[in-house]
Amino acid sequence: TRECEATEIPSGKKMTLFPGMEVRIMQALGGTFTVISEIGQMASIAGKDADVLGKEKPPELSLVDSSGKERTMEELVWEQLRSCYDPEIPHNIVDLGLVYRCDVNENEKKVDIRMTLTAPGCGMGEWLRIDVKNKLSIVPCLQEINVEIVFDPPWTRDKISPQLRRYFNL
Repeated sequence: TRECEATEIPSGKKMTLFPGMEVRIMQALGGTFTVISEIGQMASIAGKDADVLGKEKPPELSLVDSSGKERTMEELVWEQLRSCYDPEIPHNIVDLGLVYRCDVNENEKKVDIRMTLTAPGCGMGEWLRIDVKNKLSIVPCLQEINVEIVFDPPWTRDKISPQLRRYFNL
């Protein structure tokens, strides 16, 4: 319905979608929308721009839990990681077992993430790295975000969370 910045998948390059462009929503998970344009280009639209698709914006990151208790930076980081989805797989990267390490340093206001992909040849690596950085960039007080894609150890299905393993009957 209006001009909108999007992120090309899998390259991670910024692009512009224009009013009247037809897109098909492929996935609406984690506060973002994966769309395919009329020319077959896949892109991600941030939740803040949900209105261009006629959708409601997702709720903002809450600094307090439902009981009114302030949440730690680490809790917020893990919540944001759980909002990152592979555009081709409708499950978050935490439950898929792609996050190998998440070191949150509240004193230095930084986080170091080591994560992997389901396969070394997966073309979504750069996209996922950018998505993680974008999602973590809204965590208050977090000033430095490092995301490294690694392939050692290789990902295997046994890294999937127990809940997701039940979903897949593994």
